[in-house]
Amino acid sequence: MFQSLIDYFESISPILAALYATLFTWGLTALGASFVFFFKNMNRVLLDGMLGFTGGVMIAASYWSLLAPAIEMSTGGGFMKIVPVAVGFIMGAMFLFGLDKLLPHLHINFKQSEGVKTPWQRTTLLTLAITLHNIPEGLAVGVLFGGVAAGIPEATIAGAVTLAIGIGIQNFPEGIAVAMPLRRMGLSRRKSFMYGQGSAIVEPIFGVLGALAVTFFTPILPYALAFAAAAMIYVVIEEVVPETQQSGNTDIATLGFVAGFVVMMSLDVLLG
Repeated sequence: MFQSLIDYFESISPILAALYATLFTWGLTALGASFVFFFKNMNRVLLDGMLGFTGGVMIAASYWSLLAPAIEMSTGGGFMKIVPVAVGFIMGAMFLFGLDKLLPHLHINFKQSEGVKTPWQRTTLLTLAITLHNIPEGLAVGVLFGGVAAGIPEATIAGAVTLAIGIGIQNFPEGIAVAMPLRRMGLSRRKSFMYGQGSAIVEPIFGVLGALAVTFFTPILPYALAFAAAAMIYVVIEEVVPETQQSGNTDIATLGFVAGFVVMMSLDVLLG
């Protein structure tokens, strides 16, 4: 089945493939958000475990799917080989740092807001928080498909599809993490779902933009891969991990992180 999927993606334009792959990751966010039609509350222990799983997937994907290929395709030897990756990594972290300081958003526990002061409602701020998470995820998938379009040997359709599958899996709890708190706040099931799935709309947008950027300017690929990796790691350390520590479920969250890391590592090694 996986080989059939690879064969299909190889038969279409990598740009179109990036769009389809990120629509898939968006779809799994919507699937998670759809749980709001059946449940009003989510057990906090379970939510922290799923968020930990999300963090594990993102960290594993950052190395195996992004940083390792970026280092491999960098030219030069010795210290010069890691310069593009280091520069791209720093740029990715600073990009998320800037967004974090400028974009108003609210953490899942509703106790801490960040970014510039705004009169926006808490529903909007919470949705923006998860949207912030999804920007580097869409970008990561897009730049890998862009590398395929540019003919870079280290960038493969199998690797890009594997990354999309991993990100899609971890998007499922993210959809729940947005929709459920909104439902508890008193929003209707429909509105809670719409906010939840809408948080991932940036993934197809940044997926296509990332693929196009790399296609038209191939030398930026190592930088772009490292950029996406840093942005994902920044989100995990600054947002996801602290969120799992708020309710005393640190052990469950840590075990979820380990499970997510192993799942993504296995997917990348076995399929990518």
